[in-house]
Amino acid sequence: MRTLSLGHTGLLLILLLPAFYWGCRPSAKSSPDKESGENPVAVSTSEPETETAEIPHFAEGKALYTSYCLVCHQATGGGVGGLNPPLKNTEFVLGEKERLIRIILHGSNTGLLVNGKTYSNSMPAFPQLSDEEVAYVATYVRNSFGNKAEAISPAEVEEIRNLK
Repeated sequence: MRTLSLGHTGLLLILLLPAFYWGCRPSAKSSPDKESGENPVAVSTSEPETETAEIPHFAEGKALYTSYCLVCHQATGGGVGGLNPPLKNTEFVLGEKERLIRIILHGSNTGLLVNGKTYSNSMPAFPQLSDEEVAYVATYVRNSFGNKAEAISPAEVEEIRNLK
């Protein structure tokens, strides 16, 4: 009788497939990540760095981040080494608003070079999010994990969405 051996790569794919299928939504059985953020299977449940509660709709943005982004980008915004880029102190988050809005709305299927490292995992598109939800989560990311940047308005998201 033959037995099937998945090996480490096959097992990793089986473990990660549900998260990618559901748009990187967190699972109920997330395990804590170590500070390095280099373990592609573990999910950090620690709180992000100091947050700015004075920003409008910050709590809504955090809830959206937790639902859609946390599994891939981690609670600390540190990402997952080689797969999902960090969100702290990067040009994609702190640079042009349009780029961040487009990535959230349309996803990304290309490897991204972020802070000198390449991240190869595809990011799903989130066109189902309303203009307000995209603005809230983008503003949350731009003002969490040590980031400080101008808020993104629903009108800015609507303008980019209509450009397609």
